[in-house]
Amino acid sequence: MIFDTHAHYDDEQFDIDREELLGEVKKAGIGNIVNVGANMASSESSLALAEKYDFIYAAVGVHPSDSAELNEENIEKLKAMSAHEKCVAIGEIGLDYYWPEPDHEIQKKWFKRQLQLAREVKKPVIIHSREAALDTLTIMREENAGQIGGVVHCFSYSREVAQECADMGFYIGIGGVLTFKNGRKLKEVAEALPMEKILLETDCPYLAPVPYRGKRNCSLYLPLVVEALSEIKGISPEEVIEITEKNAREMYGLSR
Repeated sequence: MIFDTHAHYDDEQFDIDREELLGEVKKAGIGNIVNVGANMASSESSLALAEKYDFIYAAVGVHPSDSAELNEENIEKLKAMSAHEKCVAIGEIGLDYYWPEPDHEIQKKWFKRQLQLAREVKKPVIIHSREAALDTLTIMREENAGQIGGVVHCFSYSREVAQECADMGFYIGIGGVLTFKNGRKLKEVAEALPMEKILLETDCPYLAPVPYRGKRNCSLYLPLVVEALSEIKGISPEEVIEITEKNAREMYGLSR
């Protein structure tokens, strides 16, 4: 079954129909979802969703855009949250230089600290990196992130950067951008990487695939990404689903 490795169903865009939609998702062949924290509040709400739905797991962490809210007290809170039986990763963490704030040094400090937290609690990481490839790779190397493992989600860089991440043992998260006309770079990444390094994700409610681009995304649209990936790799959609589900279970440490 399809494994959506990165979603944000706690987002307010789902407030109007969350329960109904998640019921549809389960019936539609989505086997599991990981709901990913972006700040302290959404880390808590991700755990609450995982408690409510048997097929949902959670990740806890603070996105670079919210990293100014971090301090050692909150790191301790994240550590406590990570002990929850349905928490499978620390994330999403990383660097985002698209916006000027928070300051890059603040982002780097808390990216490193959350990588250290992941090492302490023995969980993989979900890395967000936007317009910050060099600093992201530098910190991953400095912190020996390959020993921690995880995924660079919503991948937006070249195949050379993807290969470097894969060489460190990381997976690459692929979603709706693969279906975009201007998604050439991601298509090249998908073509170059072995299937054993690819994970499926929505990042919903963001980045819906064509023909839903610009609308609210959800896991029901993942078959469109599966279809695009199967064409690029020259394998059946069933093989794409089987391999990416296996990859996700291995990364998140989930037995069947």
